Amino acid sequence: MFDFTPDPEAPKSDLYRDLLTAADAITTGESDAVANMANVAALLGEFLHDCNWTGFYRLVNDELVLGPFAGRPACIRIPLGVGVCGAAAKSGETQLVEDVHAFPGHIACDARSRSEVVVPILRDGAVIGVIDCDSPELARFDADDQAGLEALAALLADRL
Repeated sequence: MFDFTPDPEAPKSDLYRDLLTAADAITTGESDAVANMANVAALLGEFLHDCNWTGFYRLVNDELVLGPFAGRPACIRIPLGVGVCGAAAKSGETQLVEDVHAFPGHIACDARSRSEVVVPILRDGAVIGVIDCDSPELARFDADDQAGLEALAALLADRL
């Protein structure tokens, strides 16, 4: 059994270091992508304060399909290029959005969401999915969150 308890007062650099260590420990040696995504989605929900949704979308047949997550029910399928997740998957670049309501084509799966960060997961230069984190706070995510989640995506690229 794993017991990871994040320190809510820790600096973001420490928080993401601990999250990466936990994700590495919980996914090492496990070949099932769904199991790994499920455990990491749970870790994200535990480690990231002020988030109402944390999880994954997988790229399947040129569209994003909902993967494991922590939060309210979500959109099941997202076309490439549509919304924040679709933009990240199509461009292969992280989308850091301070106000989702100002983002062209934003998909409101949860009306409480006000900011979002979506990080593509790349394997051999190709997008295989995205990590998606939403918050009910405006401008919740910053460059530290982006860097931490990009490191997580890199760790997971060969485990999903």
